[in-house]
Parts: sequence; structure tokens; C-alpha cells
Amino acid sequence: MTDKPLDYAIVGAGISGLAVAWFLRRCQYSVRVFEASAQVGGTLQSRLCDGFLVEQGPNSTLENTDALGALIQGVGLAGKLQVANPAGKRRYILRDHALTPLPLSATGFLMTPLFSARGKLRLCAEPFIGRASAEESVAAFVRRRLGSEFLDWAIDPFISGVYAGDPERLSVRAATAKVYALEAQYGSLIGGMVRRVLQGRRTGPAPTGRMIAFAGGMQTFARGVADALGPEGVRTGAQVISLAYGSRDLWGLRFAETEEVQARRVVLCVSAGGAAELLAPLAPEAASALCAIPYPAVASVALGFRREQVRHPLDGFGFLVPRRCGVETLGALFSSTLFPDRAPLGHVLLTAFLGGARHAGVAALSEAEIERRVLRDLTPILGITGTPVMRSVTVWPRAIPQYELGHLERIAVIDRALAGLPGLYTRANWRDGISVADCVRNGREFAGAL
Repeated sequence: MTDKPLDYAIVGAGISGLAVAWFLRRCQYSVRVFEASAQVGGTLQSRLCDGFLVEQGPNSTLENTDALGALIQGVGLAGKLQVANPAGKRRYILRDHALTPLPLSATGFLMTPLFSARGKLRLCAEPFIGRASAEESVAAFVRRRLGSEFLDWAIDPFISGVYAGDPERLSVRAATAKVYALEAQYGSLIGGMVRRVLQGRRTGPAPTGRMIAFAGGMQTFARGVADALGPEGVRTGAQVISLAYGSRDLWGLRFAETEEVQARRVVLCVSAGGAAELLAPLAPEAASALCAIPYPAVASVALGFRREQVRHPLDGFGFLVPRRCGVETLGALFSSTLFPDRAPLGHVLLTAFLGGARHAGVAALSEAEIERRVLRDLTPILGITGTPVMRSVTVWPRAIPQYELGHLERIAVIDRALAGLPGLYTRANWRDGISVADCVRNGREFAGAL
């Protein structure tokens, strides 16, 4: 047992836990992060494979929050920051067996073959459609305001790319809060965007900011934060098996080795399932709400080729596959186009994704079968010849938390339950945003609120 209690014990050394710890440390609190596995980063896992830099989890993030920049500067990683190739602004959608660029301007929208003339005209009705009277799915919201074509060929693949989710089940209020806010505030998406332009604000709900990664991969970021916290700030191989609120208003964290650490406050920065296990004896209603948050399995498939093996110019971010195409692969990133040093000279790296809410059961497939299915889909789309010179398959059985209908109510149940447990908090990507940048922003907001 430690002699002096910590101000904060952080459970989980993914980017959420590391960010919370760093911002709290900056506020002069004594903080320690406890991580069950042998390494930090959570899903931020990078590795070299035959000269290719493979991201097993997130490949990048948007630098769209001051918190992210503050953390990068604060831990001394500015020199390792990589900004994506400007070609990454071009994103392709699969339609009619061909890749079509997603339009980036009003003129591009008018000219694009992604939508029919009728589908484009349907948008003219959007300003005259009233607000919803009840919570809607993303699909219901988009279908009502923008029409079925926009849902099928723009929003459905976007949801697959971000959440690996099903727009018929995701809550528009929780999963796409900025889009929902335009209707709630202005009564119209188009009207809201026009108003924002006139106010000199950003023009719409689409993500903005620089797309960034790090030399050596995204795990460089997690390791950099952990290094800044120091050897006393992060402890790996330390699985917290139970929590107990005891005398002197202190929390006791018990580990598999029967050791106990005491802290005035505890922040759970683990998956919904991990948090549910720890909270079940203390707040069963919170644990039940956490268990209701689904996590579909996703396979990330990195494939390296000689440049001449791929006919497509790979001149963009990558491509997404709408459900209506009937293709199993969700999409692929042109990883070696986006950032330097992802592939050896004369080679290219693709990162494809399989599974998600659209295709359950991927976790039961062998790595060889996952690779076969991805190559079956990518070969005609990108004009691939021959076999990959490098392949790496990573399966996340519980990959991305889904903000499905009722999600905000579940979060409210959790917060109400924890209000009766003084000094116990949660911060993780199952609440308030799933991206790396969201997790960092939430960490700073948590520390700032104190």
C-alpha cells in the first residue's frame, strides 16, 4: 500500500487516460496511470513489417482542437508531427464498379455522377423541412432532410468509415452531434451553414483541421505522452481488479497481486465493458448501461505491393464502399500516399477494413480468409495484379463503440449513478466522441472543469 494517496488514479493508458493524466499533471495534481497490458496506447498500435509502417488501429486524426496542439507541444512531439499529403482531401466513393471523387465544392456537387439530377434537386426542399419531434437515427434524419440518395451514396459510407456502424441504428444526436445541432439551432442544415458563413464562422458540420500522424506511427503519440508523465506516472502490467471506497474518503484500487493503491479520485478510461466490470459491485445500473453499448468487430488489413502492381493512381485519402454496392470490404486507405515512410521506395501501402456492424462475424474468420476477402474486393477496384509483398491482419473483436439510439440516455444513467460515488469519474471514447482528437479534448475539459 502506498504511504501517500494519489490525487488521481487513472485506469487505462489509452489516449483518453494519458491525456487526462497529462492535463491533470499540468494542474499540479499527483497522478498515476495504471494499464493492464504491457504497453501504452490502447488501439494506437504501430509496427514495422518488412519495411512497411503498419497502423493496427487509428491511422491518423484531425488537428481540430486546441487541446490536441497543446498536448503535442507540451510533450515535445512537434518535431515528429506529420501533416497529410494535400492529395488526402480527395476521397473516393465506389459506385457502378468505379471510384468517383466525393465533390468538394458546389460546382463539383452539380457535376458529380454520384447523385442523379433528381437527387440533387431534392436538396432544394431541405430548408422547408421542420425539426424532428423525437430522437432519430442518422439514416432517418438524412432521409428526411436530404433524401435517400444522399444517405445511400454519401452518409452511409461515411458512417462505415468512421464508426464501422449502421446509420439505421446510430443516433444522430450522439453520433453526428454537429449535424444535429444545425437543425436544432437553425431549423435547416443549408440555412444553418449560410448563417454561419454570414457570421464569419466555419461553414458547416463537416470535419475541419489538418489531418495528422507521427513519424513512427500513431503509437509514437501515446508513447510520447507516457514518457512525459515519467516512470512514476505510468505503470503497465497493472490490472485493476476492483475498486473500494473506504475510510478517509479514499478510493482503494486492488490489483491481481493483492497490492492496493489509494487515491482521492479515480478516473476510469477503459472500454465500456472494462468499466462495467469495475462498476458492477458499486453501481449496477451504470454497469448495465455500459454493457448496452455495442462494439462490433473490425479487421484492419495492411497490404504492401510494388507500385507497378496497382493500376489506380492512389491519388487521395482512400475510398469508401456504400452498402448498396454489395461489397464486403468497408473501404481502404491509401496509406503510403497520405504520409511519408509508410512503404519502401517503389512500393505502396493500402489499409483496408472488414467487419463492423454491416458484416458481423469477422472475428471468427482466419487471417488468411480475411485477407482473401479483402483482396477479392480490392483487386478489381484498384486494378491489382499479383500477390502482396507484405500482409498484416489485425482483428479487434470489440473495435469501436457504437453511439446507437438511446446512447445519450445511457450516458445520463451512468453519470447519475456515479454522482453517488464521490471522486469516481469516466472518460473514454464511448462517450463524447470516438476520435483521438475527441479523447484529448475531453481530457483537457475534464481537468479544466476541476
